[in-house]
Amino acid sequence: MAKVSLKIVVAGRTYPLSVEENEVEKVQSAAANINKAIQALQENYAVKDMRDLLAMSALQLATKSNSHKDITEDRSIEINAIEEQLRSLDDELSALS
Repeated sequence: MAKVSLKIVVAGRTYPLSVEENEVEKVQSAAANINKAIQALQENYAVKDMRDLLAMSALQLATKSNSHKDITEDRSIEINAIEEQLRSLDDELSALS
């Protein structure tokens, strides 16, 4: 896959990046989410220091990411348990025939 050069703006600063073609939308979306989080914090709190806003935004976004990860892991455990129960039922039905 080819690399693409991008300029991403985060917290009012432009960052040149080189990413894979299939990652462009993901990177742009991540930058937009960071900027939205910063804007929400600016509107709701009296924080003016951009470092503080970036740190608080990073914490919020990482927390959201971890909670999604936990949900995915919980679902995987549930699916594995269901699959095991189905195998067991299938074995029992096979033994009856």
